[in-house]
Amino acid sequence: MTKTKIKEIVTACMTDKALCRVYLQYKAYYQYYIPLRVSDKLFLSAEEDDFILNGYHIRRFKDVTKAKIKKDMCVEILKKEGVINSLTAPDIDISNWETVFSSLQKRMKNIIVEKEDRDDDKCEFVIGRIEKIYRNFVYVLHFDADGIWQTEPYRIPYKEITSVTFDSRYVNIFSKYLTAAPTGSIV
Repeated sequence: MTKTKIKEIVTACMTDKALCRVYLQYKAYYQYYIPLRVSDKLFLSAEEDDFILNGYHIRRFKDVTKAKIKKDMCVEILKKEGVINSLTAPDIDISNWETVFSSLQKRMKNIIVEKEDRDDDKCEFVIGRIEKIYRNFVYVLHFDADGIWQTEPYRIPYKEITSVTFDSRYVNIFSKYLTAAPTGSIV
């Protein structure tokens, strides 16, 4: 499927608040999103799974291999349950990764940044607070699976980022139980 056709489908789903089945080059299975914002290279969506929305995801069009508008009983249920109609697009500038991180930093919440790959050994997952934003990379202060803040932030080049997640159940609930992050920029 061409990138132009993929963008057309994602944009149509955004306009109609429709459910979009998205196939990504580094995943063996598809995911369902309700697109809310589209730029030339990125799109912001709410992720849907079993009639529940799980946060917002920003992804690159270049990673999408196929997109389809989902039209079935599940979509009708989402509408009748008020899930789709209650959605609003968060005020995030998705022009490029630098504007994404600038917008997210103002929210002062933890996020997830991923570098996904079919080879699990090449995947990277960083969860934490945006520390410093530059033209070609961002620094994120990471906490580990035990909720311990690391002493040095990770430097993440934009070219390696496949997705950014915010306001997901995982991020929001885990963040409630963290100790306070170190203060002041470390970078």
